[in-house]
Amino acid sequence: MPTTEIRKEKLDLRLTPSAKRTLQSAARAARRSVSDFVLESALARAEETLPDRQRFGLTTEQWKAFQAALAAPARPAPRLKKLLNEPSVFERSELK
Repeated sequence: MPTTEIRKEKLDLRLTPSAKRTLQSAARAARRSVSDFVLESALARAEETLPDRQRFGLTTEQWKAFQAALAAPARPAPRLKKLLNEPSVFERSELK
């Protein structure tokens, strides 16, 4: 049976009256309290933000493969090379 964490920490924030009205309207539309709506929204955003910034572990073999991939020369990218050698839209004579 999962354990339920008790909310005992508090987080205060300052916001504009219009931001507060927006949050209240959104919470009403979601049939949630403003507190629940803000907490759920903030946690969802945190979960989107954190995965690529958290520590991860690799085995010795995975680490060696990762280092080898970083050390390997870049693969040819002819389409990218062509794009970078073409004048940009700002350099073209038609726009002058």
